[in-house]
Amino acid sequence: MKDIRPLRTEADYDWALGEVENYFDHQPEPGTPDGDRFAVLADLIEAYEAHHWPVGPVDPIEAILYRMEIGGKTHKDLATLLGSRSRASEILRRRRALTLPMIHKLNREWGIPAEVLIMPYHLDKVA
Repeated sequence: MKDIRPLRTEADYDWALGEVENYFDHQPEPGTPDGDRFAVLADLIEAYEAHHWPVGPVDPIEAILYRMEIGGKTHKDLATLLGSRSRASEILRRRRALTLPMIHKLNREWGIPAEVLIMPYHLDKVA
């Protein structure tokens, strides 16, 4: 494969992005020389990004808020899903932990990954 090299610097990374970008309009067939080059470059880019900009664990409450924001969901929508307005408020204010049935509903109805919703997160103590 021509020009394939480790991505050690930001310049190497930018080069690889530029090379992969060339394939976006005409994605090569897997198993062809161009398809193999595209796959290797994509893997190198993914590895570079994971090393230089790792994504930490996602907070379940932040995931719910993000889903509400991008999906145009309201507090009322969350209350309807979870059964009551006060329960939704307690969840968002970190006064109540998510239960397994809540996690199931959020996953099934709103598409939030269950592995995100089951992550441990802090609860605020009630004063």
